[in-house]
Amino acid sequence: MNSIPDTPSPDADLVFAPARELVRRIAAREIGAEELMRRFLARIDEVNPAVNAIVTLDPEAALEGARAADTALARGEAPGPLQGLPVAVKDLTPTRGMRTTFGSPIYRDFVPDEDALYVERMRVAGAIIVGKTNTPEFGAGSQTFNPVFGATRNPYARERTCGGSSGGAAVAVACGMLPLADGTDMGGSLRNPASWSNVVGFRTSPGRVPVWPRTMLYNPLGVAGPIARHVADAALLLSAMAGPDPRVPLSIETPGARFREPLERDFRGMRVAWSPTLGGYPVEPAVLEVCGAAAARLEELGCTVEEADPDLRDADEIFQTLRAFSFAMAHEAHIRDHRDQLKDTVVWNVEKGLALGAMDVAHAEVKRAALLDRVVGFFGRHDYLVCPTTQVPPFPVDTDWVREINGVKLETYIDWMAACYAITVTGCPSISVPAGFTEDGLPVGIQIVAPPKCDFEALQLAHAYEGVADFASRRPPL
Repeated sequence: MNSIPDTPSPDADLVFAPARELVRRIAAREIGAEELMRRFLARIDEVNPAVNAIVTLDPEAALEGARAADTALARGEAPGPLQGLPVAVKDLTPTRGMRTTFGSPIYRDFVPDEDALYVERMRVAGAIIVGKTNTPEFGAGSQTFNPVFGATRNPYARERTCGGSSGGAAVAVACGMLPLADGTDMGGSLRNPASWSNVVGFRTSPGRVPVWPRTMLYNPLGVAGPIARHVADAALLLSAMAGPDPRVPLSIETPGARFREPLERDFRGMRVAWSPTLGGYPVEPAVLEVCGAAAARLEELGCTVEEADPDLRDADEIFQTLRAFSFAMAHEAHIRDHRDQLKDTVVWNVEKGLALGAMDVAHAEVKRAALLDRVVGFFGRHDYLVCPTTQVPPFPVDTDWVREINGVKLETYIDWMAACYAITVTGCPSISVPAGFTEDGLPVGIQIVAPPKCDFEALQLAHAYEGVADFASRRPPL
């Protein structure tokens, strides 16, 4: 198995420091934002060529922003919660004045004139946008490659994929090129790459991070959230991203500052359901072995862990239908005007959406409502649900999608992500945390799922689990 060449960096300890610790040191004037930025830019220059995680970079603007942060602190201005931290935004998300390609040659040179709402909020919180992280074409498929920038490689095994669609973000954080990063998630795009990069990825509740600009007012499938090496750092970034917005009817009223509160909590007596296959999806034995051991460790916190499956019947139909509907809405013009520049899976998904009738979508919504009722009942008997994040370990980077698991043939490029997308349709917050490594050294993640809108509670159990699992100490072999 190939690994990234062993190139020790004198700044490795600093760039791997927790984000909350870096903010504290900048606010206390123990280190300047400009000095910190230079350390991270050096790390990017050293490591990024091996993994291709950050695809657009503006070092001069980053240093200018860091100097401005230092000047503001020198004037006595109060530091923001992300003061001076470098952040590279996922290349699906608009950034004012910075190229945003969506991983598509159609937008190879596109420069937006406004930020997405959560990017604007990160800037207000003191983050410095340094560039963009790689993503699949239009975010389609949990494998990060596109015709504009190529593939992003797994930081623990370069011949393997890092997953996706927030693949560049997860790898950049795992490699110490960024202290934390944003991502988006429809069918697993925050959780899958976090799982395969040994970091934390949090699919938040719909509306927790308002999505704007947006095409549809009520679309609960796609959300935004944080990626970090530590759960408390994920909560810190979420505190800047979250909070209501009047333009987004789904937005949740709880202020983002809620996520800067302490995560510590007593979990004695909490009822945790461990669902190894979510009722019957194929999962490779190597994944089950790692995730089963991780789930058992929750007993060290005082939790009662028992095997139980939620009733997720119809999840496949619901997700496939509503995803296709969303793709048709988003890409109708692209398939009409630029069909020859779209990858086949995007074309397939758009055409599937265009072929839907009104009652197809209506029936999917009715079934989703019934599924949610069953899930609420499940959480009346259990406080948390735990399950594998992915059904397979990281696969070869030149494989576009998994065709078979345990002898079960998969029909579409989405099927192998069922362990994530089945949770998506519940509307529940789900955080992927590192569970461990397979015998051949490949990272595996486990999902902690909380009841609807219980994002803070999901972070609390993930934080407690982090304390007994010590997953962050195993860095990529850089």
